[in-house]
Amino acid sequence: MALDERAFFTEKPETRQGRYQCPKCRRTGEYGIRWVRRAKKDRLPPGSDEEDRAKFAKLRDYLLRLDDEVTCKTCGKKFEIPSQHSLMFVDQLAGLPNDDDLEREIAAASGEPEPEPEEKKPALPARFTRKSTGWK
Repeated sequence: MALDERAFFTEKPETRQGRYQCPKCRRTGEYGIRWVRRAKKDRLPPGSDEEDRAKFAKLRDYLLRLDDEVTCKTCGKKFEIPSQHSLMFVDQLAGLPNDDDLEREIAAASGEPEPEPEEKKPALPARFTRKSTGWK
Protein backbone atom coordinates (compact mmCIF):
# COMPACT_ATOMS: atom_id res chain seq x y z
CA MET A 1 0.00 0.00 0.00
CA ALA A 2 1.33 3.44 -0.93
CA LEU A 3 2.03 6.01 1.78
CA ASP A 4 0.16 9.30 2.14
CA GLU A 5 1.89 12.35 0.65
CA ARG A 6 2.15 14.02 4.08
CA ALA A 7 4.42 11.18 5.29
CA PHE A 8 7.15 12.52 2.96
CA PHE A 9 7.03 16.14 4.19
CA THR A 10 7.40 18.18 7.36
CA GLU A 11 4.88 21.01 7.60
CA LYS A 12 5.60 24.43 9.02
CA PRO A 13 3.13 27.37 8.98
CA GLU A 14 4.37 30.77 7.84
CA THR A 15 2.99 34.18 6.92
CA ARG A 16 4.09 35.99 3.78
CA GLN A 17 3.19 39.47 2.58
CA GLY A 18 1.25 39.86 -0.65
CA ARG A 19 0.17 42.93 -2.60
CA TYR A 20 -3.43 42.78 -3.83
CA GLN A 21 -5.94 45.26 -5.24
CA CYS A 22 -9.47 45.44 -3.87
CA PRO A 23 -12.00 45.04 -6.71
CA LYS A 24 -14.49 47.38 -5.01
CA CYS A 25 -12.44 50.44 -4.01
CA ARG A 26 -9.47 49.76 -6.38
CA ARG A 27 -6.89 50.45 -3.69
CA THR A 28 -3.78 48.29 -3.45
CA GLY A 29 -2.52 47.13 -0.09
CA GLU A 30 -0.13 44.73 1.62
CA TYR A 31 -1.80 41.77 3.29
CA GLY A 32 -0.42 38.99 5.47
CA ILE A 33 -1.29 35.64 3.87
CA ARG A 34 -1.03 32.31 5.70
CA TRP A 35 0.93 29.55 3.97
CA VAL A 36 2.15 26.06 4.89
CA ARG A 37 5.73 25.23 3.91
CA ARG A 38 6.10 21.54 3.13
CA ALA A 39 9.76 20.54 3.21
CA LYS A 40 10.87 17.15 1.92
CA LYS A 41 12.18 14.87 4.67
CA ASP A 42 15.80 13.81 4.44
CA ARG A 43 14.95 10.07 4.23
CA LEU A 44 12.07 7.79 3.32
CA PRO A 45 9.59 6.92 6.08
CA PRO A 46 9.58 3.29 7.27
CA GLY A 47 7.27 0.90 5.43
CA SER A 48 7.76 2.45 1.98
CA ASP A 49 7.82 0.34 -1.17
CA GLU A 50 9.34 0.80 -4.65
CA GLU A 51 6.47 3.02 -5.80
CA ASP A 52 7.05 5.32 -2.78
CA ARG A 53 10.78 5.47 -3.53
CA ALA A 54 10.04 6.61 -7.09
CA LYS A 55 7.67 9.33 -5.80
CA PHE A 56 10.13 10.45 -3.12
CA ALA A 57 12.91 10.96 -5.69
CA LYS A 58 10.73 13.44 -7.64
CA LEU A 59 9.42 15.50 -4.70
CA ARG A 60 10.33 19.18 -4.13
CA ASP A 61 9.70 21.63 -1.29
CA TYR A 62 6.64 23.81 -1.82
CA LEU A 63 4.33 26.39 -0.26
CA LEU A 64 0.57 25.85 -0.07
CA ARG A 65 -1.67 28.88 0.48
CA LEU A 66 -4.27 28.54 3.24
CA ASP A 67 -6.09 31.89 2.89
CA ASP A 68 -8.50 32.29 -0.01
CA GLU A 69 -9.93 35.68 0.97
CA VAL A 70 -8.66 38.88 2.57
CA THR A 71 -10.50 41.88 3.95
CA CYS A 72 -9.72 45.25 2.37
CA LYS A 73 -8.02 47.61 4.81
CA THR A 74 -9.79 50.62 3.29
CA CYS A 75 -13.41 49.65 2.61
CA GLY A 76 -13.70 46.50 4.77
CA LYS A 77 -15.05 44.35 1.93
CA LYS A 78 -13.83 40.75 1.63
CA PHE A 79 -12.39 39.78 -1.73
CA GLU A 80 -10.90 36.62 -3.16
CA ILE A 81 -7.16 36.26 -3.73
CA PRO A 82 -6.32 35.32 -7.35
CA SER A 83 -5.93 31.55 -7.40
CA GLN A 84 -3.03 31.21 -9.84
CA HIS A 85 -0.58 31.37 -6.91
CA SER A 86 -2.11 28.90 -4.46
CA LEU A 87 0.88 26.53 -4.73
CA MET A 88 4.47 27.69 -5.28
CA PHE A 89 7.66 25.66 -5.36
CA VAL A 90 10.35 26.99 -3.03
CA ASP A 91 13.17 26.61 -5.56
CA GLN A 92 11.28 28.93 -7.95
CA LEU A 93 11.03 31.63 -5.27
CA ALA A 94 14.79 31.81 -4.74
CA GLY A 95 15.50 33.56 -8.05
CA LEU A 96 12.71 36.15 -7.90
CA PRO A 97 13.70 39.79 -7.37
CA ASN A 98 12.17 41.75 -4.52
CA ASP A 99 9.73 44.60 -5.21
CA ASP A 100 12.29 47.41 -4.84
CA ASP A 101 14.71 45.83 -7.32
CA LEU A 102 11.87 45.20 -9.73
CA GLU A 103 10.73 48.84 -9.59
CA ARG A 104 14.30 50.04 -10.28
CA GLU A 105 14.62 47.69 -13.27
CA ILE A 106 11.30 48.87 -14.71
CA ALA A 107 12.30 52.53 -14.31
CA ALA A 108 15.68 51.87 -15.96
CA ALA A 109 14.07 50.03 -18.87
CA SER A 110 11.51 52.78 -19.46
CA GLY A 111 14.22 55.46 -19.57
CA GLU A 112 13.04 57.30 -16.47
CA PRO A 113 15.77 58.72 -14.27
CA GLU A 114 16.26 56.94 -10.97
CA PRO A 115 14.68 58.79 -8.07
CA GLU A 116 17.39 60.42 -6.02
CA PRO A 117 17.30 59.84 -2.30
CA GLU A 118 15.59 62.72 -0.54
CA GLU A 119 17.82 65.00 1.45
CA LYS A 120 16.99 65.36 5.10
CA LYS A 121 15.62 68.78 5.85
CA PRO A 122 17.05 70.56 8.89
CA ALA A 123 14.82 70.67 11.96
CA LEU A 124 12.75 73.80 12.51
CA PRO A 125 13.88 76.15 15.25
CA ALA A 126 11.99 75.96 18.55
CA ARG A 127 10.31 79.35 18.02
CA PHE A 128 8.36 77.85 15.09
CA THR A 129 7.34 74.64 16.83
CA ARG A 130 6.15 76.08 20.18
CA LYS A 131 2.46 76.13 20.83
CA SER A 132 1.05 79.61 20.40
CA THR A 133 -0.33 81.36 23.48
CA GLY A 134 -2.62 83.62 21.51
CA TRP A 135 -2.78 87.39 21.28
CA LYS A 136 -2.68 89.49 24.44
